Amino acid sequence: MPYRRLPNTDQARMKAIEMALEKGKRTALSELAFSQQTLEKIQILYPRLSNAVRQLQAAKQIQFDRSNEYSNIFKKAKLYVSHFVQVLNFAILREEMKPEVREFYGLDVHSSKVPPLNLEKDILAWGERIMAGEQQRCMRGGSAIYSPSIALVKVHYESFKDAYHHQKILQNNTNRASLKMQEMREDADAIIQQLWNEIEETFEALPGETRRAKAQEYGVAYVFRKSELKKMEAEKLQTNLNFN
Repeated sequence: MPYRRLPNTDQARMKAIEMALEKGKRTALSELAFSQQTLEKIQILYPRLSNAVRQLQAAKQIQFDRSNEYSNIFKKAKLYVSHFVQVLNFAILREEMKPEVREFYGLDVHSSKVPPLNLEKDILAWGERIMAGEQQRCMRGGSAIYSPSIALVKVHYESFKDAYHHQKILQNNTNRASLKMQEMREDADAIIQQLWNEIEETFEALPGETRRAKAQEYGVAYVFRKSELKKMEAEKLQTNLNFN
């Protein structure tokens, strides 16, 4: 026999409640397969659930729309910080500067490796160090590095920093909407389960197929097991063979 399956997606929850609400509008209360109390509960729940779904979808969409632009800003900032360090190392390699100048930037004096810049926190940390280090070195009489200049590095660093903080705000908005949606899912699941229990109890005296058909008109969902589907297919095939 098929078994009842409660909604497991937000859209399925919305559909289950909408079908029950529609029945409530078109059916006299005395003939309704669930109680007036439950009808009132789903009438209160529906706008709250619908609003939570919209808010979560909107928050996710805004964050998604912003993600490509944010990724490009991140890559540009990483590129400029990395290139600045490489140009510094080339100047040291050409003996235009002494290796000790790396200390201004928080770099290893004896290493020409570019620091790790794969994470957001790396860009934020090293961007600050590079800008502060270049300022200190120039204040002590050093010649400014160009191509890229520290001013251009700063432009892309500040752009990334602003985008990073904005992205965090969007992430927080999505997280809040997700938490609210999770609360609404729990409320919805409890009410839908109560709703469907009442509907099935109303039709429990009817034969199996009729009972399920009546319940399905109210949105109750049933699922056949694989073995049952195979059996039904075999019976259908046999019927077609007999007919032919």
